[in-house]
Amino acid sequence: MLENMNEKCAVVGIFGHEEASKLAYFSLHALQHRGQEAAGISSADDKKLHTIKNRGLVTRVFNEDKLKTLKGSSAIGHTRYSTAGDDSILDAQPVFARYDLGEMAIVHNGNLTNAEEIRNKLIQRGAIFQTFMDTENLIHLIAKSEKDKLLDRIIDAVTKIEGAFSLVFLSRTKMFAMRDRHGFRPLSLGKLPNGGYIVASETCAFDLVGAEFIRDVKPGELLIFEEGCEPVSMQILEPTPKHCIFEYVYFARPDSNVFGQNVYQTRKEMGKELARVKPVDADIVIPVPDGGVPAAIGYAQESGIPYEMGIMRNHYVGRTFIEPTQEMRNLKVKMKLSPMVEIIKGKRVVVVDDSIVRGTTSLRIIKMLKEAGASEVHMRISSPPTTDPCYYGVDTPDKEHLIASRMNEDEICEFIQADSLAYIDKEALLKSVGADKDENYCTACFTGKYIV
Repeated sequence: MLENMNEKCAVVGIFGHEEASKLAYFSLHALQHRGQEAAGISSADDKKLHTIKNRGLVTRVFNEDKLKTLKGSSAIGHTRYSTAGDDSILDAQPVFARYDLGEMAIVHNGNLTNAEEIRNKLIQRGAIFQTFMDTENLIHLIAKSEKDKLLDRIIDAVTKIEGAFSLVFLSRTKMFAMRDRHGFRPLSLGKLPNGGYIVASETCAFDLVGAEFIRDVKPGELLIFEEGCEPVSMQILEPTPKHCIFEYVYFARPDSNVFGQNVYQTRKEMGKELARVKPVDADIVIPVPDGGVPAAIGYAQESGIPYEMGIMRNHYVGRTFIEPTQEMRNLKVKMKLSPMVEIIKGKRVVVVDDSIVRGTTSLRIIKMLKEAGASEVHMRISSPPTTDPCYYGVDTPDKEHLIASRMNEDEICEFIQADSLAYIDKEALLKSVGADKDENYCTACFTGKYIV
C-alpha cells in the first residue's frame, strides 16, 4: 500500500464521435484511480471550445445537464491528483486559452523537468501565468511561437520541453496526441465502435466504451487527428524507451494493458518470482488489498501456500482529516482495513504488498494482524526498496521521508515489527516483466539513477 505516493493524473481524447463528451466522461470514470482531486473535459464543435472542470471525483464534477453543454464531436479529459496545498481549481485541467490562431485546450500526464527554466524565460518575455502547473508552459510556448500553423507550433513547443509527458491537444477542428521520447507514462490508441478514435492513459478506458485497442502511442510520436482522415503519425523525437516500472507495480489498473503487457498477469508473475527468490515457511498467504492482491495470488501459486483474503478493505472510506492525535491516526488504518480473525488467528502469515514507502502503514497492518492472533507475520514486497523520489509525474515523498533511504532491510523489519521482511530485487522484478536488463524501463525510484 503506497502511503502518499500517487500517480498525478490521467488523460483521454475522443475524436470523430457525436457523443464525444459522454465517452470522455465514461473514460475518465475508468481512469479515476489515477487521480481523485479534480476532473475536467473540454469539447470542440467547430465554432468554439467548451470546458467544465472542478475539484472532486468525476461523478461529482459532471452530470447529464453539464455534459449536454459540452457539445461537439471531439473532447479531451483529465483526472488530477494534486499534492497538499496545490489543489486550486486553477490547477485543474484541461488548460484552456485563446490566442492568435483561435482556441486551444491541453491535458497532460507527467512532469516537465525543465519547467522552472522555461517559465522564467517566458516571464522575462512578458508571459503572465495563472497557475503553478508546468502544463501552462506549453500554452505560452505555443502562443509565442513564430510558426504559422498549430501543428508546427506544437512541434516547436515539444522540442523545448524535457521530462515526462503524455499530452493531448484540442483545437476547434483537430486533436493531437504526443508522448515524450522515453515513454515514461503510458498512452494508447483505440478505434471507437461507431466511428472515431480514442487515446487514453490506460486501455481499461477502451473496455468501458467498447473501443478496439490499436496500439500504444510510440515514445516521441505525435498523432494528428483530422475529420475524415486516419490518424497521421509523425516521429518528432528520437525514441529512447524508459517506461515507468511502477505502472506495473502499482499505478495501472489490473485489467489494463500498458507497455504491451497485461498488468494483472505481470503482477502475478512478480508474486511468483518473489516466492522463488524470497520463500518462507507459513500457513497462509494474504494480500494487503487492493494493490497486493495479484502478487499475493502469484506468491501462493508458486509457493503452494494457501491463499486467503485475511484483510478486508472498506471501499467507502475516503480521506479523513480528523487526525489530532496518534490514536486517531491509527484509527484511520482500521477504518480502511479490517482483519479476518477467524482466518488469521494462530496462523503463520505471509503478507504481500506492492511497496513500503514511509513504513507507518506497514507497521499498523502488522500490529493489527498480531492483535488479531497471528502467530507470525512475514512481510513480502513485490518491488525493490523505494529509496529515491520520482520526478516524472509521480507524487513521491522527499528522500528523507522514504524509509528505505535511511534504513536497511533489517532495520525496516524491526521498525514495522515483522517476523521477517523481504523485497523482490531489481533483477527479479525486471525478469517478471520480461526484461533481462532495465534498458527499456525507468527504475530511478529504486536506484537514484535518473534518466533526465
